Amino acid sequence: MPTEQSVTTSAISVRDLNFAWASGETVLDRCTLSVPKGEFWMLLGTNGSGKSTLLRLLAGLLKPKSGNIEIGDRVGFVFQNPDHQLVMPTVGADIAFGLVSENLSYSETRQRVEESLSAVNLSQMIRRPIYALSGGQKQRVAIAGAIARHASVLLLDEPTALLDGENQIDLVASVRDLVKKKNLTALWVTHRLNELDYADGAFLLERGQVIDKGDPIRLKQILLERS
Repeated sequence: MPTEQSVTTSAISVRDLNFAWASGETVLDRCTLSVPKGEFWMLLGTNGSGKSTLLRLLAGLLKPKSGNIEIGDRVGFVFQNPDHQLVMPTVGADIAFGLVSENLSYSETRQRVEESLSAVNLSQMIRRPIYALSGGQKQRVAIAGAIARHASVLLLDEPTALLDGENQIDLVASVRDLVKKKNLTALWVTHRLNELDYADGAFLLERGQVIDKGDPIRLKQILLERS
């Protein structure tokens, strides 16, 4: 069981997490980390280090072999490719679709949709067809969907991987602002070191274990020296 301190200060807590594929290949080996409430942290590592797998375990999309995960009950997951999660024809309809299970009235649903789009600066696009959006706008809609469901934790799996430089920085800055304005907690997987400038902290994952953590600028310098 987590201590009282970990419950009150951490939005995400992972202890001794182990995961292996059916083939027997080990992906995570006693992985341990903690993300403070209300902060924006990033997860770094080479391809195959276990970053995306860890995020999917946190989201409940995979089950660990062993170990412990403590995370808020309202979690929003943003995929690398937003086309994998935007399913309705228009922006407003897609966000509303994610609220169906909450049995809200029409007016309550409309209010949630409008408030979430305002949070990501897309209020004017509520009727816009999804196909007409840019990659960055699609990612904002995916994030708005999580906000509409009142997610307290955002898990973002390389959300800028398919974006150009301008849209990349615009998205990471927007998520940082959301974290601060709405008191959210975010864990963002990235391989782009310039994104570390916007983080409160970072983890470095290698061979399924967190080998370093803390100041993102310090970790950025370490990785730049390695390259």
